[in-house]
Amino acid sequence: MMNEMEAVRYSQFGGPEVLKVERVKRPEPKEEEVLVCIHSSGVLPIDWKIRQGWMPMPVHFPVIPGSAFAGVIEKVGTSVTEFKVGQEVFGRTTNGSYAAYTTVSTSTLALKPKSIGFDEAAAISGGATTAWQVLFNDGNIKTGDRILIHGAAGGVGLFAVQFAKWKGAHVTATAGPANLDYVRSIGADAVIDYTSTQFEKVVQDMDFVLDTVGGETLEKSWSVIRQGGALISIAGQPSLERAQEEGVRLIKPSRAFAKKDLETIAKLMDEGKVKGFVGQKFSLHEVAQAHELSQRGHGRGRIILQIVE
Repeated sequence: MMNEMEAVRYSQFGGPEVLKVERVKRPEPKEEEVLVCIHSSGVLPIDWKIRQGWMPMPVHFPVIPGSAFAGVIEKVGTSVTEFKVGQEVFGRTTNGSYAAYTTVSTSTLALKPKSIGFDEAAAISGGATTAWQVLFNDGNIKTGDRILIHGAAGGVGLFAVQFAKWKGAHVTATAGPANLDYVRSIGADAVIDYTSTQFEKVVQDMDFVLDTVGGETLEKSWSVIRQGGALISIAGQPSLERAQEEGVRLIKPSRAFAKKDLETIAKLMDEGKVKGFVGQKFSLHEVAQAHELSQRGHGRGRIILQIVE
């Protein structure tokens, strides 16, 4: 039926097995929203953390997971003037993106450049936007800064490396053996294999450390930051007391979202200055495998759901 669609939903917290593909009513855009036919959806780590019940946020069951997407506008709300039916777009929705359609506010939507595929565009929100936010809006990095990026081949790390190099920073990166050449190819000045080298023994006097890994990696990062340098983690909660003891500025990710950032990133990608990397692709019905892979980590690029209605 035309007013129905396929969507992934879950009605309780739990493992990947709680994810079910169901037929649900197709949403209708509100006054300042558009309805998007989704071609690709990004699978972000926060998606499975919410599913597990790990995030301190209200969840109203049943839930359609996902926020990052790329697709084609199917319908526009009555107050929408800047977008029209048929345009290829990407961005972030608060209404779930693991579905054939979603409604999205125009404030978190941007036109997709023709040079970027739907899969690549779906990796921008939550990957490129997070990297941009922590480096520039939160971290205020500048030309000449010495930066260490952990997890440099991941969905956030690979953009962080490229953005930092574009800005003129000196980038040291950590990655696994399979990703060393890739991380060098996107601009890292020095790449450390974390499986064979203890980064804290060979890195020092960093102006800025971006941690996308957490745990032991985060704990070992304190010693490599210069006095007055900065630490930001999107995978853990560094100790404020430790920061004061070490003389390190602790920057908390703001999670703010600016439409202009989406547009700037798209322009850089369109100009060939920044490239995304799509990792493994799954269908909507393979969503459990996609979440399992995301939970294991250590992959390259962003996992994508290719949506087929």
